[in-house]
Amino acid sequence: MNNISAVTEFLLVGFSGPWKLQLLQAGTSIVIYLAALMQNGLIITITTLDPCLHKPMYFFLRYLSLFDLCLISAVVPKAIVNSLTHSNYISFLGCVIQLFLVIFSATTELFLLTAMAIDRYAAICHPMHYEVIMNRAKCVQMASLSWLSGGLMCVIHTAVTFSLSYCGVSEIQQFFCDIPQLLAISCSEYIFAEIALILINAVLDFCCFVCIIISYICIFSTVRKIPSIEGQSKAYSTCLPHLAVVVLFLSTAFGAYLKPILGSASFNDLILSALYIVLPPSLNPIIYSLRNEAMKVGLEKLITTKLLTKKNLLIFLQE
Repeated sequence: MNNISAVTEFLLVGFSGPWKLQLLQAGTSIVIYLAALMQNGLIITITTLDPCLHKPMYFFLRYLSLFDLCLISAVVPKAIVNSLTHSNYISFLGCVIQLFLVIFSATTELFLLTAMAIDRYAAICHPMHYEVIMNRAKCVQMASLSWLSGGLMCVIHTAVTFSLSYCGVSEIQQFFCDIPQLLAISCSEYIFAEIALILINAVLDFCCFVCIIISYICIFSTVRKIPSIEGQSKAYSTCLPHLAVVVLFLSTAFGAYLKPILGSASFNDLILSALYIVLPPSLNPIIYSLRNEAMKVGLEKLITTKLLTKKNLLIFLQE
């Protein structure tokens, strides 16, 4: 039995296939990654520069986009390089960093989504006290708690996972370093500690989901009492996209992490993991942020007042 310290690299089996298929996968991944990079980058820029968007909802939204970028950047660039170079190896340190960033980003995102649900609850159910409930100090505290919780969880998971022993061929049946597949190749007697941690994490995720559902039950109950159809539509337009993001994120995450533990690895596990890593960062800006009217106005202001100023035009003409 060899300790993990003796392992210098892992082989990411991932989506195997002929060169043309690998090239197609790399091309598709590049397009998706660049789109996610541009969309989330725009959201971060707009919500930072536009004073009208310095509100709790957009405060959390900015950090949600930041961790979306962190999640997809931790996995997709390496997968693209592996497909183009036809070399699926990842170093031991690279595997540690990748696992750390994935867990940190995903866990923090879930807590941020929960904080956003609480914000929507306060805005719709207690509008008269909204500014007191969701003041800047409270938003910073909730965001800091999300980061600290995500950091604590990822440190524990990473430490326990890489304290296990591995023997035989270090092939990971995945396109990135993932806990379930690392457990599958471990010959340690203590893998049940990590499985227990994953199940505990799943319970915490479910508690966050219940908190979000309870918030939205109260929200929809309040919205139904709004007399005007226009008022109801406005409330639904800000709540339903957020609920869709939560369902998308949790459904793919539960499928990606629980199924490999409960059953054997399969091609479907690769698809679930790809959806979990790629879909939320790619679709969150579309279904939640960039369809928002305030975000569209902010984008127009960014283009007209920040990028096309007289000074910038003169510099452009001189060059």
